[in-house]
Amino acid sequence: MSKKPVVVYGASGYTGRLVCEYLREYNIPFIAAGRSRERLDASMKSNVAGIETADYEIAEVAHNVDALTKLFQGASVVLNTVGPFSKFGPEVVQACLAAKCHYTDTTGEQDWLILLDNEYGARFAAAGLLLAPGIAQMYTTGEIAAQLCLDTPGLDTLDIAVFWGGSPTIASTQTILVNAATSKAYHLQQRQLVEWQADAGLYQLAIPGQHEMALALPWGGTSHPIWFRRDPRVANVKVLGGVFNKPLMLGVPKIVEAALKATEGMNSDDRYAALAQTAAGVMNTMPPRENPRINKSVDSVHAQGPLGRAHCVIYGNSNYKQTGLLQAYAAQALLQGAQKKVGFASGCQAFGHHELLGVLRSFGLVQKPVLTVHD
Repeated sequence: MSKKPVVVYGASGYTGRLVCEYLREYNIPFIAAGRSRERLDASMKSNVAGIETADYEIAEVAHNVDALTKLFQGASVVLNTVGPFSKFGPEVVQACLAAKCHYTDTTGEQDWLILLDNEYGARFAAAGLLLAPGIAQMYTTGEIAAQLCLDTPGLDTLDIAVFWGGSPTIASTQTILVNAATSKAYHLQQRQLVEWQADAGLYQLAIPGQHEMALALPWGGTSHPIWFRRDPRVANVKVLGGVFNKPLMLGVPKIVEAALKATEGMNSDDRYAALAQTAAGVMNTMPPRENPRINKSVDSVHAQGPLGRAHCVIYGNSNYKQTGLLQAYAAQALLQGAQKKVGFASGCQAFGHHELLGVLRSFGLVQKPVLTVHD
């Protein structure tokens, strides 16, 4: 098999398909990899627009370090969409390091990001490789808004809200539930990670562009507090997010609470199996392809300092398409050696927030940011 430069691991899933679609847009050859050749072949042919013009191959691979290392050898970039990442990610990261490949993924699981930063960041940096988790709409688009605010000096506190229209995918539902039931969520307070109140329930947020209040959750804390904890400009970061579907938001805390009670006292493997079964009961079908009239996104960041304030809103659509595009652009930049950092880094730290904003705007997925500065 002639080695393609990019491997999409988990290519048959909802997000993986979109990553492949945008790799085709960039004319980047890729390997669509996963556990089932049959599922991969069916997904590529039925769900990836324009796949007949893509330069790709399919690879069935076992989920262990040796098999993944063998698959990755000769490639340059691995785009990982297989979650929950705290459970399935270590083998992929270890294989990337062994095969000398850059690594990206789509998650904001804080325990996973902390592990990557502490245990693998320096090793990837020493090898000249990028380790960039959380390149996705739910994290990167909000980070772009935050970085635009921080272009104004003297601001040290970020209040971030991330909202989208639609429902989580099968994999996202499972990741959200497992993360909520097994891990703590943190915000950044005076450069220290502080735990969110676990039983606080739903928060009410004022979302720019609408009169109705929206319901929000910490969603595991998200990746932003981890990315910014070593940024000398930033002392405090809080993130809340949700979907515009109010009934769905009202049900999330109840589902998590019930899952916690049902799995109390189980060992880790049994608990994961039970949580995965619960998640399947919540979402067991692939959502339809995104409709920009329905699947809208809003990323809002209030930034403040002792004597200054800024507010940035990015209105967009099709959050999963934003994720697919951001992953494909990351691959292109890495193949050209255009990354700004190696080791552990966010999408904006690795590729630049103005660059990523330009990519999203060029594909019609976000509007021009609405930035208001008072300094």
